[in-house]
Amino acid sequence: MGGALPLASAPDAGPRTFDSTLARARDLAFAELTRALAGEPGPVAQAMLYACEGGKGLRGFLVLESARLHGLSEVEAAPAAAAIEALHAYSLVHDDLPCMDDDDLRRGRPTVHRKWDEAVAVLAGDALQTLAFELVANAPLPPEPRLALLLTLAQASGVRGMVGGQMLDIAAETAPAPLTLPEITVLQARKTGALLSWSAAAGARMAGADASALLRYGDALGLAFQIADDILDVEGDAATIGKAVAKDAAAGKATFVSLLGLESARARARSLVEEACDALAPYGPDADTLREAARFVAARRK
Repeated sequence: MGGALPLASAPDAGPRTFDSTLARARDLAFAELTRALAGEPGPVAQAMLYACEGGKGLRGFLVLESARLHGLSEVEAAPAAAAIEALHAYSLVHDDLPCMDDDDLRRGRPTVHRKWDEAVAVLAGDALQTLAFELVANAPLPPEPRLALLLTLAQASGVRGMVGGQMLDIAAETAPAPLTLPEITVLQARKTGALLSWSAAAGARMAGADASALLRYGDALGLAFQIADDILDVEGDAATIGKAVAKDAAAGKATFVSLLGLESARARARSLVEEACDALAPYGPDADTLREAARFVAARRK
């Protein structure tokens, strides 16, 4: 990741392609995280930054793009973008632990508990989660939007969102029968989709605007993202993806691919991309970068 990047008072900096906008969002979020942890000694702070490096930065990108659509600057939106990247990183650190998925590789590097140890990984994950709420609480926004972001982030990440989805996923491993398609859809809408939907709607909430169109976009995007993930678990290469593959089949877990088949899963992902793009109609061509993001999610190879 890049070093500290100056925050622009205007959100548009240079040509606006999806790749350049994604890269800038990733760098802005990481710069914000680096500033927040500046001067913190010891392995936990080091592990926190390590856990945030090397990702796509998609969630932070969604925050910044949705903010741009509502006239907010990067200065106003960057703390929320960093917050969601910190929260996502915490979930991955804990997900990789031996008591959960027991993974050795994440983003092409040793997982946090392998590079340090399990105690550091647990504490780094805990600290990333609390840092996320600290960043939102200190964002340069009026009190009401900040409160709305905090409340909805807690809901999206907790037992009614990501954590609840993870628990459903764990329970499915010992269930007497594989989950059905509606059950998988609910599970993944929580586990994967909740944070993506929060990210997509963050800009509207920061502006005190109607978030319904962006929530529909985020919901469709989240399911398309998970279907692509399921396809990568079947067809992907661990060296390219940066994590273990073929784990779902080995564990006998029901996925979109196992229930629909590869071609039908791809078709469903394409349909969800169309739904996501259609949801952005109120924003016209200003939302084209978000449309590109939806196509990227469904077509990604890592």
